Amino acid sequence: MKTILRAFAIIAIIISLVSCSTKEGSDTKTVDTGKKLSGQSGVKDGMSKKDIVKVAVGSADHTTLVAAVKAADLVDALSNAGPFTVFAPVNSAFEKLPKGTVEELLKPENKQKLADILQHHVAVAVYKISMLKDGQILGMVDGSNAKISKKDGAIYIDKAKIIATVEASNGIIHVIDEVILPPAKK
Repeated sequence: MKTILRAFAIIAIIISLVSCSTKEGSDTKTVDTGKKLSGQSGVKDGMSKKDIVKVAVGSADHTTLVAAVKAADLVDALSNAGPFTVFAPVNSAFEKLPKGTVEELLKPENKQKLADILQHHVAVAVYKISMLKDGQILGMVDGSNAKISKKDGAIYIDKAKIIATVEASNGIIHVIDEVILPPAKK
């Protein structure tokens, strides 16, 4: 009996030592923005599945979106536990906007307008492709709605076509080919 208790004690000590050594991963870090991140976005974790922001940062097709999320100060919000569904426009989607629009939105004085537009691309829930139905209305983080439609085997949110889907630790990302703009406020 004493041998069994000793074995359990040794296992408990090993487990506590291992868990103490992994706490180093929760330190804050500096990323390419030059800002020190101290929220959820600053957690170093090389073992877990990437969150929505880390997936986007790793995508060459989403550099404009990542720049916009940073400029709107939404990195920590989208790094939190979620669950989120993000409809992520590719770089070419931003290029379809009128010339100068992106540059204007990235200015500090337009931070709230940019945040409103980006929040219209986020729903608080996980909506897998199989859950999206023709005519379905989704409530977006900005407080307005977006409509799902299906045509010719493709799924759209408002006028943006979903062209790919990527799972993340805190939700799901549907890659889209257009920037979806919130309805004008009354």
